Amino acid sequence: MELTLAQQSLAAASARRGEVRAMLALAWPLVLTNLSQFALTLTDTVFLGRLGTEALAAATLGANLFFAALAPCFGLAMAAAPMTAQTRGHGKGFVRGMRRDLRAALWAVAAATLPVWLLLWHAEPVLLLLGQEPALAALAADYVRALMWGMPCFCAFVALRGFLAAEQRPGAALVVSCVGILLNVPLNWWLIHGGLGVPPLGVVGAGIASSLCNLAMLLGLVGLMARDRHLRRFRILGRFWRFDSARLRETVAIGLPIAGAMLLEIGVFAFAALVMGWMGALAVAAHAIAVQLASATFMVPMGLGQAATARVGLAAGAGDAVAAARAGWTAIALGAGFMAGSAVAMIAFGGAIAWAFLDAGNPGAAETASLAATLLVVAGLFQLADGVQAVAAGALRGLKDTTVPMVLAGFGYWAIGLPLGLALAFPAGFGPIGIWVGLAVGLFLVAGLMTHRWVRLSAPRGLTRARRLA
Repeated sequence: MELTLAQQSLAAASARRGEVRAMLALAWPLVLTNLSQFALTLTDTVFLGRLGTEALAAATLGANLFFAALAPCFGLAMAAAPMTAQTRGHGKGFVRGMRRDLRAALWAVAAATLPVWLLLWHAEPVLLLLGQEPALAALAADYVRALMWGMPCFCAFVALRGFLAAEQRPGAALVVSCVGILLNVPLNWWLIHGGLGVPPLGVVGAGIASSLCNLAMLLGLVGLMARDRHLRRFRILGRFWRFDSARLRETVAIGLPIAGAMLLEIGVFAFAALVMGWMGALAVAAHAIAVQLASATFMVPMGLGQAATARVGLAAGAGDAVAAARAGWTAIALGAGFMAGSAVAMIAFGGAIAWAFLDAGNPGAAETASLAATLLVVAGLFQLADGVQAVAAGALRGLKDTTVPMVLAGFGYWAIGLPLGLALAFPAGFGPIGIWVGLAVGLFLVAGLMTHRWVRLSAPRGLTRARRLA
């Protein structure tokens, strides 16, 4: 019996090490892909920050509205990952099944694009309704109208990336994303500042550059997949016109709660940016800098969460509860470890980081840098919670469990975090810092609730229940 227990312990340890290797092999290209896509927006921020505080503030307001409105399309695109992963794990007829999953996600994105475009086209009255300064609202609307055309391309890219993750072949998306960064820098310089017969376009130029890059990345990824012998057999665009009502219903059932959860999270940060707008352009600019860095570090647990969706989904599709639980816990541990390290760096070097986004010669730069450095200390404190909740949510998506996580996110961010932040900002008099403290409390609460949900569903009995509900 002792030998048997020892053998079981060694086998379990070997399985854990194997899962760590498999998770990292899948996650690092996804992380780098996320970082490269995030770099498109970061490039806009850096260029516009050098253009002036008003341009940076307007682009920040516009980008927050854009990403909040993007949530329905983005969530539907992300439904492709758990659907294709579980189909792949099931095995039988997976080539046709994965193609149908992907096609349904792309159809859903196309259907959701038009109403989102309609909202974004009227960004200026929306921002005015939300209490923003008329000049900032007008400039932000110009940016959004240029940025919105790349939205369906970006969401289609996300759906294809989820498909590739299910096939454990994320490299093509990484290559294309890196090329997108290289393209975005000269496009930003050219279109923002003008040249070669093009007048200086300012914030509009930054939006056009990002839209062109999203189109180029989608076309590049489709081209690489068409040239790959392994991926070519899926014929991802084969019979694309065929309407698959069953798959489309599943996409909506999985994707809309993902969209809801993302809208709740993105929305709370977007609303925080709007609140900063009530406090003036300096507060918005400082908030933008802190959000940019927090968003950059978030790309790592986000990639681990995407890898967890694929790894958990493959195991769940195969009916292997032990492997599914191991994959989820491995990803959560890796995400927590990284975010703990990033928190230390953010707290220690916040001041130097803030100045990297600013030109000392611009009016208000010193005040903006000082406030941004303080906000980065608070951001550092919630790094661990942000990482854990992101990876746990990704693991739950691998089980096609998306509705309850959406409710948990709504409770943590909107019922607790935001009201607390507003109370600290205004009645208590802490201003922008109070908003960020409230967001931190909300993130810690959501992380705890998501982890508790994963504990319940990752048990063998919980996994069986999750598969039945899906």
